[in-house]
Amino acid sequence: VQLVESGGGLVQPGGSLRLSCAASGFTFSRYFMRWFRQAPGKERELVAHIANAGGSTNYADSVKGRFIISRDNAKNTVYLQMNSLKPEDTAVYFCNALFGTWNYWGQGTQVTVSP
Repeated sequence: VQLVESGGGLVQPGGSLRLSCAASGFTFSRYFMRWFRQAPGKERELVAHIANAGGSTNYADSVKGRFIISRDNAKNTVYLQMNSLKPEDTAVYFCNALFGTWNYWGQGTQVTVSP
């Protein structure tokens, strides 16, 4: 089982980034997919969630209206489009796959929002 995040980096406030998470080793289409983030000294928090069929999404209040989660089950990939980025969005972003008691994590990708 692998979840490999990519797309992180350094961006100025107001900018955009698109994170990707490529999955392998399990039946991707069955899994709920989630993006979490963890800033230094803070607990990991749920940022966005998308149902297995892709029809239902949910967002943390702090990112609602700025971030969009999507998935391509044909490519076994989940995305997080991040717009209007703020310094407080700086964190390591983790991809997570959840199905019943099965719960997988990626290694994370750093996002830094700074002038």
